[in-house]
Amino acid sequence: MDRDSVQLSIVGDVGVDLVMGTLDGWPQIGTELLLPHSELRAGGSGANAALAARHIGVPARLVSATGNDTLGHWLAGQFHGIRADLQTCDSDTTISVGLMHANGERNFFTTGGHLQQFSADHVLEHLHASTSPSIALFTAPFLLPALRGRYEELLSEAVNRGFQVALDTGWPPEGWHPHVRKEVQRWLRFCDHLLINELEACSIAGTNDLDAALPMIEWHLKPSASLVVKVGARGAIGRERNRYAQRTPAATGAIFDTIGAGDAFNAGYLAARLRGASLAHSLEAGCNTAQAILPRFPRKAIHAGELAFCAS
Repeated sequence: MDRDSVQLSIVGDVGVDLVMGTLDGWPQIGTELLLPHSELRAGGSGANAALAARHIGVPARLVSATGNDTLGHWLAGQFHGIRADLQTCDSDTTISVGLMHANGERNFFTTGGHLQQFSADHVLEHLHASTSPSIALFTAPFLLPALRGRYEELLSEAVNRGFQVALDTGWPPEGWHPHVRKEVQRWLRFCDHLLINELEACSIAGTNDLDAALPMIEWHLKPSASLVVKVGARGAIGRERNRYAQRTPAATGAIFDTIGAGDAFNAGYLAARLRGASLAHSLEAGCNTAQAILPRFPRKAIHAGELAFCAS
């Protein structure tokens, strides 16, 4: 893949996901259950976005890391068709077990693993803008402590290298304490696209009212930035330059595996933005991408290019 042909770069977490379900309730300690569904796959918000981009036929670069063990070597091999610049950390690979519940909720159990060592120097070495307009999507800063300590530097350097910056903050394990909100607010001034969910938006703004949260967040963003809030089954809403748009996905049947919904949305939305699509059409592209990927289980049944229509 020609480096200059890649317009979408993704800097974020990669790990091994074991998804299992469904549970009707927590079992008694010491017992064993047989579950009808499972899949071992590449996971993490960075990986999910890169794989979704591949599925819709969008060339992407993934800058991340793996552990130096058997799972890490397996994980590195899951990104064919993607330019993956993966730091090999002297650590076990990060693993997440996702347990899906019959009511649609889920629990995750995650090890720290190699994500504790993913370095900012590796990002700076491999983050190269293309000769055409490019977007760098940064994901999961709270899971990447070595990057988090230099996050303002990384975002600023991405801007200096000619990228539009997109950010999906994820959820801080320590909670949205006032110092965390201030930390994130400092990041927002570098963002061209802020891609968060409803609870994150309210948490960043320090309010329970989403309508009140949006202008509070916009105050910290660039004047030209797009603020996108993913609102689950209701789709997504967006604001830019005092314009408001909303897209609601078409109704679908029950979906067992909702992991990565927001990451798939990010890939579809940003692919549309790179083509020059409007805010409204980009929200629609994001919803279409997520809606096409989520009903598939296992996800490995989706082949590159099969969903190329989703972001159109």
